[in-house]
Amino acid sequence: MNTNKIKAFVKNELVLVIAAFAALVSMFFVPVSADYLAYFDWQVLALLFCLMTVVAGFQESGVFDRVSSWLCSKAGNAREISMVLVALCFFSSMAVTNDVALITFVPFAILILSTTEQQKLMPYVIVLQTIAANLGSMLTPVGNPQNLYLYARYEMGAGEFFSATFPVTAVSLVLLIGLCMLIPARPLEQHKTDYHPRMQRSMLLVSAAMFLCCLGTVFRLVPWPVTFVVVTIVYLMVNRLMLRKVDYSLLATFLCFFVFTGNMGQITWIQETLGQMMQGRELWVAALCSQVISNVPAAVLLSGFTEQGRLLLLGCDIGGLGTPVASLASLISYKAYCKYPAADQKQYMKLFLLLNAVLLLLLLCFAQWALV
Repeated sequence: MNTNKIKAFVKNELVLVIAAFAALVSMFFVPVSADYLAYFDWQVLALLFCLMTVVAGFQESGVFDRVSSWLCSKAGNAREISMVLVALCFFSSMAVTNDVALITFVPFAILILSTTEQQKLMPYVIVLQTIAANLGSMLTPVGNPQNLYLYARYEMGAGEFFSATFPVTAVSLVLLIGLCMLIPARPLEQHKTDYHPRMQRSMLLVSAAMFLCCLGTVFRLVPWPVTFVVVTIVYLMVNRLMLRKVDYSLLATFLCFFVFTGNMGQITWIQETLGQMMQGRELWVAALCSQVISNVPAAVLLSGFTEQGRLLLLGCDIGGLGTPVASLASLISYKAYCKYPAADQKQYMKLFLLLNAVLLLLLLCFAQWALV
């Protein structure tokens, strides 16, 4: 592997590289042994694999493109079409994760806003889409990887989980609607779009059935080994290319962080220090930690040092707002926007940092009040 390829790999998989480095360093303090096997949460890894495969199947079916195209065709002005584009990210992320929502709908937003002569709205709308995906995904256990991990790690019931996430998600929706209302209700200049995507109904039905199977495992109705085997075999038979679209680097990142956090939990002084730091400050420490290492690693790292799962859950979810690395899904929309020929990257980043900072503070204060 030449130098350029190494640089490209590090740039594209920075979190994986950091996780691998952290895991290797931790091994110098805790020698490798059979105890390492207890570090790994195989249920979470298997479910992540299954959900990513199923979502790839949904994307392949064309259902996302069909639904979004139909909804946008009903919008009558710039404000309405912007609200639809933001809502698509907010609500879809609850089922297909925040990164998939942005991969799917940010390019679509660029297409729609271009064909309707609303290019000036692009930075604002895409920033709101990014925020919407990160906030909408907090509602469900399958909305993002840290939710799935923490839901399993603390053995939460559905009622306990949703009682924590629903109020903050509802407030987030109200705030997003308010931000969308700031967009002028200008008439659309041109026909909305001539984009008419096709749908593969057989792939849609298969993926819907497999998604229900995954939900059965999430809510502890179906054993995870059964779901893992069924999903793998079904897609091997239907379309094995879906298995290649799984984000294996994310799975590898989880493996590395399991090793790192497992080893950190074996070092007494680190355990005592982090335990004291987290005591009574789980929400804010999780949000702050997410700003630096992103919310998925923060959830894995801090879960070993507190039993306040609800506070840690909301801290990591809300902590996805803030810096561009707080939620790595945010980088997806930024990269997609930068590919647009007339992209104003400075304006985008100013809007991103301003809106994220304001909403981060507001939602953390609300969460603190709601859970006390």
